[in-house]
Amino acid sequence: MRIKSEALALVLGAGVFFVSGCADLGVGGGMSPVVTQSVMTYDTGTVQSVKAVVVKDNGAGTLVGAATGAVLGHMIGGGRGKDLATLGGGLLGAYAGNQIASANAQELTVRLDNGRGNVVVVAKGLRFSPGQRIRIVKNGSRLVSVEAL
Repeated sequence: MRIKSEALALVLGAGVFFVSGCADLGVGGGMSPVVTQSVMTYDTGTVQSVKAVVVKDNGAGTLVGAATGAVLGHMIGGGRGKDLATLGGGLLGAYAGNQIASANAQELTVRLDNGRGNVVVVAKGLRFSPGQRIRIVKNGSRLVSVEAL
């Protein structure tokens, strides 16, 4: 029984660690190593409006959740019950992984200081409000981060 408990803790820990990493694929989180080899530009501006949006899971959270759930379900019961527990664990894990990896975000309409008008960016991980000053960091046309000033 001790081995099952340790295996359960290991699988849960690895699953949570991986899925939480998958949830941070948007603006405001860690940066890709690619940007260390790039010259980036930025624009500053004022947030004009904010709309709540949900950034959907790219599939990785669902996959990890399903695998974790199936492993955990497989540890329960025996015979035909084990098969059902494995299937149920996989389905519940897939749902949970999808929900965890989906992220709440904000769609920001920003009036740029350089006079080029308004832009719309989606930012997650931080909360912005109308009237707030921000910096939009770009690598070419790709958005790298949105930061409060």
